[in-house]
Amino acid sequence: MSVTPASPILPDVLRPGLRLVFCGTAAGKRSAAEGAYYAHPGNLFWRALFQAGLTPRLLAPHEFPLLPEFGLGLTDLAKRHAGNDDELPRDAFDVPTLLCKIERYAPGVLAFTSKNAARAALGGPTNYGLQPALIGTTQVFVLPSPSGQARGHWQLEPWVTLAELAKRIGPSQRFVST
Repeated sequence: MSVTPASPILPDVLRPGLRLVFCGTAAGKRSAAEGAYYAHPGNLFWRALFQAGLTPRLLAPHEFPLLPEFGLGLTDLAKRHAGNDDELPRDAFDVPTLLCKIERYAPGVLAFTSKNAARAALGGPTNYGLQPALIGTTQVFVLPSPSGQARGHWQLEPWVTLAELAKRIGPSQRFVST
């Protein structure tokens, strides 16, 4: 029987006015141990942010609290569990809480960092890219996982497309035409 911690493994990085919030499934073991999102050296998350133009420099995992300076935020579907998706208990994903957070903070875009996270939250199959569904007023986007374990599915192009979309979001969280 696994013990669920009373507080989240990693804190949310959420506030009103963000252009883009990334949502993963759960903290990996390395991330949980280091107390930083996407901390495994094989994870491409931080490189993808920089290469796609979402951050002006390559950030280290422990710098995750700086993301709101760039209009970005972070959360996970399973805030009280760590490990690979196949190691998580069936009830690990807290979709209602995620939906409440997104409706409350209303970022311009919620980007799932894996199809598994998107399927769990949206309740069905998804493709990469912009989704037809909204969460409140928030657009939804699905990215290929940056995890080293998903390297066979890795593509930077959807991250670049997401960055272009996020850059069109104004401070009122409405898309501005370019």
